[in-house]
Amino acid sequence: MTTIEQISEDIEFSDLDLPKISAKEEIETVIYSLEQNDSAMVQATDDGYIWKFQYGTVEVFVQLTGESDDDLLTIWSNVLPLPAKNEPQLFRQLMELNWSGTFETCFSILNNQVVLSAQRTVNDLSPAEISRLITLVATIADQYDEPLQAEYL
Repeated sequence: MTTIEQISEDIEFSDLDLPKISAKEEIETVIYSLEQNDSAMVQATDDGYIWKFQYGTVEVFVQLTGESDDDLLTIWSNVLPLPAKNEPQLFRQLMELNWSGTFETCFSILNNQVVLSAQRTVNDLSPAEISRLITLVATIADQYDEPLQAEYL
């Protein structure tokens, strides 16, 4: 009787001719698993691809500048428009959250908006990392947008 261990010892996984999933394909798979109300849209630009989709109460944007090692994957979501009430307190709260509550994401400012974002080069980017980053930005932005707006708008 042949065991799973014997079979797996005989197979060299590097010898298998499995199709490589591109970063673009993986991004689309993740977005279509998270998006709500058929909200996902994609646009090809001179700078690569940009996707937008609805997750809970936030819109999430994903940009891929290309598939070479030096290209970037950037994910962001607008959380709170600026100016806001009591900005020193707001910024302190966001900095404290950046330390322990946002994992690989961070709060920052883009075009007079507090955004939650993550950015990484494509070099050695795995499908699991793509999924994790998009999911983190979507869920954390959705978690914090309404409480922050209620307190600071």
